[in-house]
Amino acid sequence: MPDKKSASFRDLFLHNRRVLFQYLRSRVGREDASDLLQETFVRALRYEAFHKVADPPAFLQRIASNLVLDLSRRRKSEQAVIEAGAAAADAPADETRPEERIDFERQSRQFEAAMAKLPRRSRQVLILALHQNLSHDEIARRLGISENTVRKQLRRAILRCRSVVD
Repeated sequence: MPDKKSASFRDLFLHNRRVLFQYLRSRVGREDASDLLQETFVRALRYEAFHKVADPPAFLQRIASNLVLDLSRRRKSEQAVIEAGAAAADAPADETRPEERIDFERQSRQFEAAMAKLPRRSRQVLILALHQNLSHDEIARRLGISENTVRKQLRRAILRCRSVVD
């Protein structure tokens, strides 16, 4: 990166980081705000036509807003998988048709096999979320890790299990 561009981008960062951080913190909390702030500037820096942007602070705000939306969607998706996993843990009713029972048993075996292959920490987080229905905060305290780490481990576990179960 040329020195002029580097200095210009550094100035942009210094003049906008506080406002962007406050915006992000108000929407996602302090821990995630730091990650999203960093990602905002990384994406802006990677944008090849950044030098053509008419209003760089507004552009940064748009990136940050999109990242907040992405995080919200990802969390909703994770929650849906957790709820589906909790529902899958419940055995089908006796009046369930045989083909549904067979499909349920196949998916349960696939899910259990996928869980067994997870890294230890991801498996612990998933088990605490699914089987004990603990919140991210409760899991973090129990395992002595941050809520952000819980979210990352849970996301990783869900994605791996989802890729295995049809």
